[in-house]
Amino acid sequence: MIFPKFFIFISFSLLSAQTVPSLSYAELKPLLNQSDDKVHVVNFWATWCAPCIKELPYFEALNKRKNIEVLLVSLDFPKHKQSRLLPFISKNKLQSKVVLLDDVDENYWINDINANWSGAIPATLIYNSQKRDFYERSFTKNELLNLVESFNP
Repeated sequence: MIFPKFFIFISFSLLSAQTVPSLSYAELKPLLNQSDDKVHVVNFWATWCAPCIKELPYFEALNKRKNIEVLLVSLDFPKHKQSRLLPFISKNKLQSKVVLLDDVDENYWINDINANWSGAIPATLIYNSQKRDFYERSFTKNELLNLVESFNP
């Protein structure tokens, strides 16, 4: 009876891999520049970043709110997608959309996202159709909630 359990494990792994796409920066960029009536919150994080992990529940709480779209951009190493990222998402039951940024030209995309970004994480881009701000820092729950509320018209 090992075969059915193994099959279920493999099926789950394949399903998880399909729900966390690996994107180049060219593929990610349109997700950083959407023009609609929502507040977009894009968090750059990694499973190895303790401050990132600490604040993930705050982003998950935002994701449940109306007219707010959260995107979690993992900066984990692509080779760790199956062994670390997908198990982390499953274990922590993340509901926000997660993508893995798989682009070796960090010098280009870091500067393109924000000219003042050193590349450190956590980092968060918050924008709507009228306003766009970038934060290279971690947040408390109240700080993040209040900041996002300031983007609502």
